[in-house]
Amino acid sequence: MIMRAAALLLAGFLSFGTQLDAAAPEAEHGQLTHAPEDSWTMPSAVVLIDAGHGGIDGGATSGSTLEKDINLAVAQKLYLLLNSQGIPAVLNRNGDYALSDDNRWHISRSRHKRDLSQRRQLTDEIETTMLVSLHVNWTKNSSKFGPLVLHQSSGESALLAFCIQDTLNRQQQTAFYPREGKPFYLLRKVDQPAVIVEMGFISHEGDRTMLTNPREQLRVANAIALGIRQYKWITR
Repeated sequence: MIMRAAALLLAGFLSFGTQLDAAAPEAEHGQLTHAPEDSWTMPSAVVLIDAGHGGIDGGATSGSTLEKDINLAVAQKLYLLLNSQGIPAVLNRNGDYALSDDNRWHISRSRHKRDLSQRRQLTDEIETTMLVSLHVNWTKNSSKFGPLVLHQSSGESALLAFCIQDTLNRQQQTAFYPREGKPFYLLRKVDQPAVIVEMGFISHEGDRTMLTNPREQLRVANAIALGIRQYKWITR
């Protein structure tokens, strides 16, 4: 059931929150809403960070390098940055597991469908104003590189994508434009402004080196956080 999944999710957030206390200043509004003993309250935040893939689903690969590990590492850094900057954020996973494992409500033999529907359902269960889904690109053409932000058809999503694309372009010294991601399930099904951030290409040696370096991961996370802050400033 979704409530069981939410309970597991909240427990993970509270555990990861202790790391935030040690690693960054406490954000004024960056803490989860705690439930009174006699009631149930889901966490609320401004940004829901979707760490793509996880568990049995490794995502794109290059040798022993797995997309799921990069997504989680950057997502955790983005979580810390946003909360320390006063932008409440939550993660939909803080470890190496598949969200489909928590999905007991979508009756489907497809693990992929259960995974996607669980990610989408959390946008309803957790009160947030935007979804930022982190991924890494792959192509047979090993010369392709750089970040790409995909957005919904709505103007709010497109604006969020342009803000994040701009800051990632500056961080990686590229000049790419965001695109509408019509085929992608999350972008079609999520109601609030949502974007998929392809942080680079795991199939490109330079991007792969950057995305597996903790210091560079922090720079990527900082660029995404800056893009989110710019979007919030424009739409305030």
